Amino acid sequence: MLTLLNLLSAIALLIWGTHIVRTGILRVYGSHLRKVLSHNVSKRPMAFVAGIGVTALVQSSNATALLVTSFVAQGLMPLTPALAIMLGADVGTALMARVLTWLSPLLIFLGVVFFLSRKQTRAGQLGRVAIGLGLMLLALELIVAAATPITQQQGIRVLFASLTGDLLLDALVGAVFALIFYSSLATVLLTAMLTGAGLISLPVAVGLVIGANIGSGVLAFLNSSLQSPAGRRVALGSLLYKLIGLLLVMPFLDPLANWLDGLKWRPEEVVIGFHVAYNSLRCVLMLPTVGLMARFCNWLLPDRPDDSGVARPRHLDPTALATPSLALANAVRETLRIGDIIETMLNHLLEVFQSDQTALNKELARLDDDVDALYSAVKLYLAQVPREVLSGQDSRRWAEIIELAVNLEQAGDIIERMLCKVQDQKTAQRHSFSESGLQELASLHAQLLANLRLGLSVFLSGDKESARQLLRAKRRFRAQERRLAHAHVDRLYDQVVQSIETSSLHMELIADMKRLNSLFCSSAYVVLESGETGALHHSDSDAQ
Repeated sequence: MLTLLNLLSAIALLIWGTHIVRTGILRVYGSHLRKVLSHNVSKRPMAFVAGIGVTALVQSSNATALLVTSFVAQGLMPLTPALAIMLGADVGTALMARVLTWLSPLLIFLGVVFFLSRKQTRAGQLGRVAIGLGLMLLALELIVAAATPITQQQGIRVLFASLTGDLLLDALVGAVFALIFYSSLATVLLTAMLTGAGLISLPVAVGLVIGANIGSGVLAFLNSSLQSPAGRRVALGSLLYKLIGLLLVMPFLDPLANWLDGLKWRPEEVVIGFHVAYNSLRCVLMLPTVGLMARFCNWLLPDRPDDSGVARPRHLDPTALATPSLALANAVRETLRIGDIIETMLNHLLEVFQSDQTALNKELARLDDDVDALYSAVKLYLAQVPREVLSGQDSRRWAEIIELAVNLEQAGDIIERMLCKVQDQKTAQRHSFSESGLQELASLHAQLLANLRLGLSVFLSGDKESARQLLRAKRRFRAQERRLAHAHVDRLYDQVVQSIETSSLHMELIADMKRLNSLFCSSAYVVLESGETGALHHSDSDAQ
């Protein structure tokens, strides 16, 4: 019982170490990894190298699979380069695990020093990553150590003795071990130990190593079960490539084992060396076929039709919540999508001003429902982001996203109410705007639309010059709104009948546009509030 408990605790330590490394690296370099993986990977060799590099940094092919499946699910990356990245990830894991074995004591020591002395800095977070890497390597050693007494049991010896080189059976056993240990590398290390102890032959070791790789593919596919079909295709393609590798090596098992047995290396070194060489050769050979594999995976896992009438979030990937920088980037994209819907609603509103289009009532109501649904999704998504691990910059960004989402949701409600007012005047009371009044509303609408676009741009870029430009546009809008209100009063003095009939509606619409303009320009204050307080207060007082 104690041996089993030791094995389970070692596996738990490996899972925890992997979590620390993945979250630590992505908190420090999350946005940079996103750029590396989502850009400049149109060429397969570049995608392959990117997979090696990112996996070497994150130290887990499963972590790389999580990133890549997330990007594919959100439409940020095609499936073909994603499969090339996953092939590179298999090579990166094999190579860097070998290197880090030499550095594990140093990583643990330096990690503790930097994390305790500079906890809130980037160096401190990198120290946390180093601790995680050390824990992973320690866990691998503990798994092998805990499994060693089990392998000495008579029943287990009989089990290993029954493995006589049947590649399919050996691969199945290796895959089961990888699933149990939650690590293909732990299975490879255990296989190396068993080979060195003479408990299994070299052909059996080869089968176990190949099976361990298949087991890691099964793990990745199971972890992607909550993804959309687009995301699951990445894990499926990676698993199929590992199964193909098994089929390709089957005819050459005996000559390969004889060649390996002839090497003047220790059995442990032969097994680990085969693991690195097998993954490298397999992935390089498979790289030209990623396009064909992508088409095959698309056929196996087609997209599910979305027959819902209400918009659904496209970018709020739940698997990215453990990585705040990625989660916030996803929320930004979804919030900008809400802004696009608001822009569409504004364009429809102008059409209602200019002509009697009662059919737009239902369309605008549907769009407002979409805004409400996406706003709720963004709000609930951000509520799941662990606030305690956010840096100061990420905390401010979290608040900015929430504020803009709230403002856009309020804007949608205001636009819908404006539509109801206009339709009531045009249909129930059969009143219409004067030509001058309609031109004034159209000009104010054009400024409002431009300020919405600029406000979304300021929110996305955080550029201070653009923020100051937005505040100047807000002041121009306020001045124009005052002039138009005075011009309307002048028409009332001139006894223009249409202006008299629509006077209340005209002034209410101008007031509603003024409120919309304030909501759209709020992002400028968020950008300028740090380091430019005096200028901000001056601009704000001018805008009132």
